[in-house]
Amino acid sequence: MEEVARALRDHVKTFFVAHPEEGKRLRSLLPSQRIFILHGFLPNQIDDIVRYNLVPVLNSYAQVKQWQNFCKVHGCRHPVALQFDSGMSRFGLSEEDLDREALSSCQPVLVMSHLACADHPNDASNEWQRQNFIRMAQRFPGVPRSLAASSGIFLGSKYHFDLVRPGAALYGIAPNEETPHSLKPVVELDARILQIRHLTKGASVGYGLTWEAKHAARIATVGIGYADGFLRSAGNKAALWWRDKRLPVVGRVSMDSLSVDISTIPEAALTDDMSLSVIGPHQDVDALARASGTIGYEILTSLGSRFSRIYCDNE
Repeated sequence: MEEVARALRDHVKTFFVAHPEEGKRLRSLLPSQRIFILHGFLPNQIDDIVRYNLVPVLNSYAQVKQWQNFCKVHGCRHPVALQFDSGMSRFGLSEEDLDREALSSCQPVLVMSHLACADHPNDASNEWQRQNFIRMAQRFPGVPRSLAASSGIFLGSKYHFDLVRPGAALYGIAPNEETPHSLKPVVELDARILQIRHLTKGASVGYGLTWEAKHAARIATVGIGYADGFLRSAGNKAALWWRDKRLPVVGRVSMDSLSVDISTIPEAALTDDMSLSVIGPHQDVDALARASGTIGYEILTSLGSRFSRIYCDNE
């Protein structure tokens, strides 16, 4: 959070985080930008919302009532946003909620919703949700509107309204597999080889011995596992890379390590401090996600705290 905030603070006026604790951390870096809290608040967090000048996104009628009661007791006015459930059945106020008394006096600084199928550009629910959102937003004339997150931005300008919320797009995650885009990946990840073993035909690898050598093979044990965010589901499916050589993951992924077949790497090229590419020029986040049976979002958010992180500016 801190490094991303420093990179963006001279270019972005509005930030979104999930929880108040994240907003408190972010406020120390961004004294003047607006910071919205997507999950709103729990009752014991309202004081911090006000103290750190955070903007809660009110997602339910109960939150609206709690907020109004707090403001009445303390005699304060503080900006809030309202989220509508335009069809995803997740966060947000329903149209029935908007008819209730407490909403008639609410003066939000932003109304917003979220698209369920934005990563599928031709899905009819995108337009259906957009129309629902417009109808609900008309209850608050003149209030800025926000509907599109990363994938929604690529649906076109009619989904943009007054504010868009790029998240994964900041890191080069593709909006979908159909729309041409100019996003560039910003994350690379390497992992060290810890040990090399020479296997004979018929030898097996890893927990459950799920991979068997069909011929003599050179196998590297690499210091990355599911505790670091390399998903266990990627065992016997994904690959690491050395230069332009694809090195298949063999056997199950362990907590702190995995095994790859490095038979195609020349013996003379092996060194004691050798690393292999997990995410890089030949395999971006989305490609690793496909091999793991998931999406790029899960890969990025699963990357653990044990990595040495190097941030490169202006590249």
